[in-house]
Amino acid sequence: MPSTERVTVTLPDDLVRDIDRREKDRSKFVAEAVRRELDRRRLAELRLSLQNPHPESAELAELGFEEWAQGLPDEDAEALVDSSAGRPIQWIPGKGWVAGHD
Repeated sequence: MPSTERVTVTLPDDLVRDIDRREKDRSKFVAEAVRRELDRRRLAELRLSLQNPHPESAELAELGFEEWAQGLPDEDAEALVDSSAGRPIQWIPGKGWVAGHD
């Protein structure tokens, strides 16, 4: 069981009443709501990152996975990269990541 930490959160009275009407365990309800919101924000950040990659990532994407992998030391490439796995994708400005290579 994960450890817990007591925190104090201030909420408007009407919100607390709404929670109490629907859930007996207020802490559990708040924890689940916070978890969902954090997951939602992580997903939104990932989508934003995929739509607007960091310039260094865009340079790597243009280079291509095979060329990038060839730049690794042999022992790293063999241990970290299986170029036969997955499916090819390519970054196209204005479109994002698309399947296949041109």
